Order: sequence, then structure tokens, then C-alpha cells
Amino acid sequence: MVAEPTATGVPEPSTAPAPVPVSEPSSASSSGQPAVPLVVSVSGRVQRPGLVEVPGGARVADVLEAAGGALPGTDLAGLNLARRVIDGEQVAVAVPPAPDAALAAVGVARGPGSTGPGAAAGPGAPPGRIDLNSATPEQLDSLPGVGPVTAQRILEWRARNGRFARVEQLREIEGIGERRFGQLRELVRV
Repeated sequence: MVAEPTATGVPEPSTAPAPVPVSEPSSASSSGQPAVPLVVSVSGRVQRPGLVEVPGGARVADVLEAAGGALPGTDLAGLNLARRVIDGEQVAVAVPPAPDAALAAVGVARGPGSTGPGAAAGPGAPPGRIDLNSATPEQLDSLPGVGPVTAQRILEWRARNGRFARVEQLREIEGIGERRFGQLRELVRV
């Protein structure tokens, strides 16, 4: 059982956020090579929001520790502290999703005159679709048929292969078969 991090003191916030290194997690790289540092953005109810630097193989708990821990009274029940993080990820601590984001992710129209799931997206992008190249684990997890494991596999594919060029590349991810891809095709974009 992993204990929740607790804040022992409230440090003064710095004026310029800088990556904060933390100690190597117990799961070192299997090749024996030193882990490549990852830079993760931390937002929400933490002592020091901003960029932190953690070693490769780090978990959300390590990121939380690098950000000085959660603020007193923060509920961490919705945060998977054991999940591995990837470079460039954002970890949001006790930040509720925007109401429209959850509805758009599952294809619910938002109001009169809505022509598709969700509202405005970038220029030329279908409205309300989640961008596979910038989606957070939480956004991916909100898609139908995509849980935390498949969301992590999508992020790992992105870390290994770079940007998605086509939505069809989702088929290369373990756990996304033809049926699930059919569900996701209209809810995501690149």
C-alpha cells in the first residue's frame, strides 16, 4: 500500500518555475542505463505548480513529490499515483474537468444549434474531437472503451513514434481492435 504524500511545510513559492529534480524511482531502466530525465507540467492543488524534472520510469507519485506534495486537504482519490509518466505530460492534481470537455468526449451535443459532439476546436478541425497528439491521459481515458491502460498505451505509442499522422494509426495500439476503432474514429483527430 502506498501512503499519500503529505506536506510537512509550505515553502515560499518561487517567482520563476524551474524543473525540480527528484531521486531515482526504484524501477530503474532494465538496460542498466541511467534513465533519461522527463519534464512534466504539474498543475492544480500542489505546493509548487509548474515544471518538474523526474527520472525516466517515474510515476505520478514521484511527480507529486517533486512539486512539493499536495496542498493540505487535497483529495487524491481520482489520481493514479502508480501510473508511469511520459516526457511533456501534464499532471493535474484535484482539477475537475471542464463540464463541456466530458460531454464532448462522449459525443453529447451541448445546446441548441450544435452540429456535432462538443464545441469549437482549432481551425479546420472537427468540433469537439480530442487531439491524439496533445491529449492528456485523463482526456484519453474519458473516451468510450478507453480506460487508463489503453490511454497509457496511446501515450507510450506517441512517445515512441512521435506525432500521430493519421487517426488510423490507433489500430497499431494493443487493445484497440476494429470495433473499438470504429467507436473512436469520430471522437478523435490529429
